[in-house]
Amino acid sequence: MTSPTDPVVELAEIRQRYEILADGRLAGFTEYRDRGVQRVFFHTDVDAAFAGRGLASVLVQQALSDVRKSGMRIVPVCPYVAKFLQKHDEFADITDVVTPEIRHWLRTQLD
Repeated sequence: MTSPTDPVVELAEIRQRYEILADGRLAGFTEYRDRGVQRVFFHTDVDAAFAGRGLASVLVQQALSDVRKSGMRIVPVCPYVAKFLQKHDEFADITDVVTPEIRHWLRTQLD
């Protein structure tokens, strides 16, 4: 059971990101673009007002769990997501290596 102060992670598909709400306010997000069956994470940000509460970890954990449930694969271009994955090998089976091709594709998506 969650309390009103527990953080909540939501998929905001129209903005192509997962958002974390804390204390009823948007506290942060991790952005992605889909490339076929790959969900390419490229940026994670938590507002400084919420720093030190472990929200980035909660956000990424739940986002990656959602990717698993959807049957997609993870591509960690975002440095935070990549670092998270180094410590959480339970996602290794659905993680793809970041290649120059993927980086180039992502740049074309963000222009």
